[in-house]
Amino acid sequence: MSEQFSIDYLKKILQEKDYKMTGQRKEILQIFLDQPSQHHLSAEDVHLILRNKKSEIGLATVYRSLELLASLGILLKIDFGDGCSRYELNTTDPDSHCHHHLICLKCRKVIEFDEDKLDELEHTIAERSGFKIINHEVKFFGYCKECRESMDN
Repeated sequence: MSEQFSIDYLKKILQEKDYKMTGQRKEILQIFLDQPSQHHLSAEDVHLILRNKKSEIGLATVYRSLELLASLGILLKIDFGDGCSRYELNTTDPDSHCHHHLICLKCRKVIEFDEDKLDELEHTIAERSGFKIINHEVKFFGYCKECRESMDN
């Protein structure tokens, strides 16, 4: 993890927005820093990890903290259409686009991909409409390789 995404850096972001790095926020953020390969954590996932670490932080506090951290841009809040919000650390360069997602409708697995072929379309839309596009999000819904194979049998 780069130095930019350390607890000290995240504490500075909170302070710049007039929030404190409470012990609970620090514990929650540390989960995202310690497990960068685990994207798309729900509040329940975070709560379970905290419980396994013997933390006393309640689920309601996890929900409130995740919502706050997402509203401040520290976390990204993602909806995969299943009624469950998921979160990941916002490590996105503001001048580039986020990664996109393939979502399996059977097993709910989420596969990330970075290839972005929409830049030309985005430019055309912005030019024709006069709309300043900041970012876009792409989600493809379908069936992963494993589920497709199991459905063929």
